[in-house]
Amino acid sequence: MTWLSPAFPVGGFSYSHGLEYAVAEGLVHDAGTAERWIAAIVGDGTGRADATLFAAAWRAARADDAAALMAVAELAEALRATAETALESRAQGAAFLDTVARVVPDARIEGFRRGCAATGLGPAYAVAVAAVASWSGIALRAALVAWLQAVAAALVSAAVRLVPLGQTDGQRIQAALEPAVLAAARAAIARPLDDLGSAVPMVEWTSMRHETQYTRLFRS
Repeated sequence: MTWLSPAFPVGGFSYSHGLEYAVAEGLVHDAGTAERWIAAIVGDGTGRADATLFAAAWRAARADDAAALMAVAELAEALRATAETALESRAQGAAFLDTVARVVPDARIEGFRRGCAATGLGPAYAVAVAAVASWSGIALRAALVAWLQAVAAALVSAAVRLVPLGQTDGQRIQAALEPAVLAAARAAIARPLDDLGSAVPMVEWTSMRHETQYTRLFRS
């Protein structure tokens, strides 16, 4: 929970995953639309894809299969639909690994970090957290639920600032998203890697349009 706290220095507060443009276009304009938008990301968008990658990376790390872990990291890198979502994942993943490597010395963490750097691979945030959680003895379901909850919480925080919404509305949305988070984790654990994918074209469209948005508070 410390690693997934907003206080952990990965810069998560600076990304909105295209939500900033969705608000500017009126696609997200109140608590209800924010909840549905975020639920779609968690269940059918990046949340679905990254949760599947998370499970695969956790298992590769548990088996000490460095080649399999790098293969998952490469797949995660190739899946990003837009430049900004790629930046969002790579930057947070690299920051996470750099910080954990300094706080929790572990040869496997350092080896993965150096392997990514040597190949020019930007470690996806989901893959980085999954590998470290696995090496630290954290069970897959617990780690994945916590990670998805943190993803949802970051998007809720962005919505509270952008729409804007009150803090109480933000907490209501977070509570309403709990079933979606649990369902996404349960499905990802059972899903084979060959069934990897997502289907949220409007989210990807807003991310693309955000790249040239005139005024921006967020990096994505």
